[in-house]
Amino acid sequence: MSTHAATGGHLLGPVDQVPVGEGRAFVVDGDQVAVFRLRDGSLRALSAVCSHRGGPIADGTLDRQEVICPLHQHAFSLDSGCSSTGAGPLRTYHASLDDSGNIVIAFPPG
Repeated sequence: MSTHAATGGHLLGPVDQVPVGEGRAFVVDGDQVAVFRLRDGSLRALSAVCSHRGGPIADGTLDRQEVICPLHQHAFSLDSGCSSTGAGPLRTYHASLDDSGNIVIAFPPG
Protein backbone atom coordinates (compact mmCIF):
# COMPACT_ATOMS: atom_id res chain seq x y z
CA MET A 1 0.00 0.00 0.00
CA SER A 2 1.24 3.48 -0.79
CA THR A 3 0.09 7.08 -0.68
CA HIS A 4 -1.59 8.21 -3.88
CA ALA A 5 0.01 11.52 -4.80
CA ALA A 6 -2.85 12.84 -6.94
CA THR A 7 -5.51 12.51 -4.24
CA GLY A 8 -3.60 12.29 -0.97
CA GLY A 9 -5.36 8.97 -0.40
CA HIS A 10 -3.95 5.50 0.15
CA LEU A 11 -3.53 3.22 -2.85
CA LEU A 12 -4.73 -0.33 -2.09
CA GLY A 13 -4.16 -1.95 -5.46
CA PRO A 14 -6.35 -3.25 -8.29
CA VAL A 15 -10.11 -3.24 -7.82
CA ASP A 16 -10.22 -6.85 -9.08
CA GLN A 17 -8.95 -8.03 -5.68
CA VAL A 18 -12.46 -7.26 -4.32
CA PRO A 19 -15.02 -9.43 -6.14
CA VAL A 20 -18.30 -7.79 -7.14
CA GLY A 21 -20.84 -8.16 -4.34
CA GLU A 22 -18.20 -8.82 -1.66
CA GLY A 23 -15.85 -7.08 0.73
CA ARG A 24 -12.16 -7.37 1.62
CA ALA A 25 -10.24 -6.09 4.63
CA PHE A 26 -7.13 -3.92 4.30
CA VAL A 27 -4.83 -2.25 6.81
CA VAL A 28 -4.52 1.48 6.09
CA ASP A 29 -2.21 3.50 8.35
CA GLY A 30 -2.77 0.99 11.15
CA ASP A 31 -6.59 1.00 10.79
CA GLN A 32 -8.51 -2.01 9.52
CA VAL A 33 -10.73 -0.93 6.62
CA ALA A 34 -13.36 -3.05 4.86
CA VAL A 35 -13.77 -2.18 1.18
CA PHE A 36 -16.97 -3.33 -0.55
CA ARG A 37 -17.55 -3.54 -4.30
CA LEU A 38 -21.27 -3.27 -4.94
CA ARG A 39 -23.02 -4.96 -7.83
CA ASP A 40 -23.25 -1.62 -9.66
CA GLY A 41 -19.44 -1.36 -9.49
CA SER A 42 -19.36 1.41 -6.87
CA LEU A 43 -17.13 1.16 -3.80
CA ARG A 44 -17.86 1.73 -0.12
CA ALA A 45 -15.46 1.57 2.82
CA LEU A 46 -16.07 1.22 6.56
CA SER A 47 -14.14 0.22 9.63
CA ALA A 48 -13.45 -3.51 9.25
CA VAL A 49 -14.11 -4.20 12.95
CA CYS A 50 -17.70 -4.40 14.23
CA SER A 51 -18.38 -1.94 17.03
CA HIS A 52 -20.39 -4.58 18.91
CA ARG A 53 -17.89 -7.38 19.48
CA GLY A 54 -15.12 -6.89 16.93
CA GLY A 55 -16.57 -9.09 14.19
CA PRO A 56 -15.05 -9.10 10.68
CA ILE A 57 -17.25 -6.65 8.77
CA ALA A 58 -15.63 -7.46 5.39
CA ASP A 59 -17.01 -11.03 5.71
CA GLY A 60 -20.56 -9.78 6.25
CA THR A 61 -23.63 -10.18 4.07
CA LEU A 62 -23.96 -7.24 1.70
CA ASP A 63 -26.74 -5.49 -0.21
CA ARG A 64 -26.98 -2.05 -1.85
CA GLN A 65 -27.37 -0.19 1.43
CA GLU A 66 -26.11 -2.27 4.36
CA VAL A 67 -23.61 -4.85 5.50
CA ILE A 68 -24.53 -7.33 8.22
CA CYS A 69 -21.83 -8.48 10.64
CA PRO A 70 -21.42 -12.26 10.43
CA LEU A 71 -21.07 -12.70 14.21
CA HIS A 72 -24.20 -11.15 15.72
CA GLN A 73 -26.12 -9.80 12.70
CA HIS A 74 -25.77 -6.10 13.45
CA ALA A 75 -26.52 -4.09 10.30
CA PHE A 76 -24.55 -1.01 9.24
CA SER A 77 -25.24 1.56 6.54
CA LEU A 78 -22.61 1.46 3.81
CA ASP A 79 -22.93 5.23 3.38
CA SER A 80 -23.01 6.52 6.96
CA GLY A 81 -21.67 3.63 9.07
CA CYS A 82 -24.69 3.95 11.36
CA SER A 83 -26.28 0.79 12.73
CA SER A 84 -29.98 0.09 12.30
CA THR A 85 -29.78 -2.62 14.99
CA GLY A 86 -28.43 -0.70 17.99
CA ALA A 87 -24.66 -1.15 17.67
CA GLY A 88 -22.34 1.86 17.69
CA PRO A 89 -21.53 3.43 14.31
CA LEU A 90 -18.57 2.44 12.18
CA ARG A 91 -16.09 4.93 10.75
CA THR A 92 -16.57 5.58 7.03
CA TYR A 93 -13.93 6.29 4.42
CA HIS A 94 -14.08 7.69 0.91
CA ALA A 95 -13.29 4.92 -1.59
CA SER A 96 -12.68 5.58 -5.27
CA LEU A 97 -10.81 4.31 -8.30
CA ASP A 98 -7.87 6.05 -9.89
CA ASP A 99 -7.34 6.18 -13.67
CA SER A 100 -5.55 2.81 -13.58
CA GLY A 101 -8.39 0.96 -11.82
CA ASN A 102 -6.75 0.95 -8.39
CA ILE A 103 -8.69 1.44 -5.16
CA VAL A 104 -7.88 4.68 -3.34
CA ILE A 105 -9.00 5.25 0.26
CA ALA A 106 -9.14 8.72 1.80
CA PHE A 107 -9.51 9.26 5.51
CA PRO A 108 -12.16 11.74 6.62
CA PRO A 109 -10.86 14.98 8.11
CA GLY A 110 -10.30 15.08 11.86
